[in-house]
Amino acid sequence: MTTRRKIIKAALGGLVLAGGSLRLPRALAGLPPGALESERLESLPGKRPLIKRSYRPPNYETPVEDFRSIITPNDRFFVRWHHGGIQPVALSDWRLFVGGDGATKPYELTFDALKHDFEPVEVVAVCQCSGNRRGFSQPHVAGVQWGHGAMGNARWKGARLKDVLERAGLRAEGVEIAFDGADEPYLDGSPDFVKSLPTWKALDENTLVAYEMNGAPLPHLNGFPVRVVVPGWTATYWLKQLTRIRILTEPLDSFWMKTAYRLPRDKFPAAARFDSQTSETTAPITDIVVNSLITDLTDGAKIARGRSRVMQGIAWDGGAGIRRVEVSRDAGLTWEDATLGQDLGRYSFRPWSYRFRPDRAGALTLLVRATNTLGSTQPAELIFNNPGYHNNVIQSVTVEVV
Repeated sequence: MTTRRKIIKAALGGLVLAGGSLRLPRALAGLPPGALESERLESLPGKRPLIKRSYRPPNYETPVEDFRSIITPNDRFFVRWHHGGIQPVALSDWRLFVGGDGATKPYELTFDALKHDFEPVEVVAVCQCSGNRRGFSQPHVAGVQWGHGAMGNARWKGARLKDVLERAGLRAEGVEIAFDGADEPYLDGSPDFVKSLPTWKALDENTLVAYEMNGAPLPHLNGFPVRVVVPGWTATYWLKQLTRIRILTEPLDSFWMKTAYRLPRDKFPAAARFDSQTSETTAPITDIVVNSLITDLTDGAKIARGRSRVMQGIAWDGGAGIRRVEVSRDAGLTWEDATLGQDLGRYSFRPWSYRFRPDRAGALTLLVRATNTLGSTQPAELIFNNPGYHNNVIQSVTVEVV
């Protein structure tokens, strides 16, 4: 009997490629067996079944097949929280405080005022957990063992954060903008989840205080009633259930900035700089690196010999925009261009397709890589780091031609 474990084991073994061709990490064919055996599809309130990674706090990822649509439906959008105390928020009670020592005119906003006092803006953007694909790291690293689905692409609508800050009288001395939400730690002594952005990023016209997602109110598990949307940067800054915005004249000194979500300095030299939080050895994670995903083929799938087949997928990055997607059928010796699909903006998933005709029976490994407009390309080998961030190594699938 052919089991899922056997298919994965066979696919992993098939990735040891010789003759000067591309060598890929063995785990890319799937998560380690322990993680595979623990994952399960489960439903949450307001969601169709998602892949469970942890119960408390709730961390659930989107199945790969749901990325065949360029926009990820709200009820299939991944769920990521740091604390288990996610309380329902009534709109009539919700208030947003905007102030801090860098504000000259602190004030509070009601939900109605947020929607009606500021120009509404919409942006299509990928929200991606910093640790997406962490489960594929070799050697193994600690943290939520995400597969491919700790991300989603949505139409976000809200007020520009810039406009909200300017009403508070943003002082020139303001170096960072800090955010806090209504979620609470469920263990005594756990640090409150508070994050900050450099002022220059907070003032970007695409950074939003969002209240709608795909034309509907934010789902409770995705931050209702209001969240921060930071297109191009990883989701650690997309703070949910937003209640406080503070303009700071000194860098935020919190666990979630000084200790968590950091990388060795210059590990990813193309990343945007967050100078006020950068030390001599480490820097905060910032923008999303260029990446791609095959969405309609999985390891072990059977395809017909001699018959034309279209493979499909998505590509994305931190906002430079996708210039090219390529596919290799010979272990990386040669590459062919895929066809890019609809462009919904530089922060969005970009769909791609590749038509091919397999002419020989047996195992066929397909590799995919994306390149953005700055020339950054997915690497052939994992850029390893202890937190398991920025896994954008070239993906492969091994199919059986029959």
